[in-house]
Amino acid sequence: MDVIRILFAILLPPVGVFLQVGIGLHFWLNILLTLFGYIPGIIHAIWVIAKK
Repeated sequence: MDVIRILFAILLPPVGVFLQVGIGLHFWLNILLTLFGYIPGIIHAIWVIAKK
């Protein structure tokens, strides 16, 4: 299942975070980071997925 989450984290970072933690602080933070730049959103999403 983590492979699917990481794939979503690369393609659509907020979706990968949503699948891991749901709608919460990390989800909204990832949307903000993705809006500022696609790469920061990917890095944050992979960090959230790998942390758990």
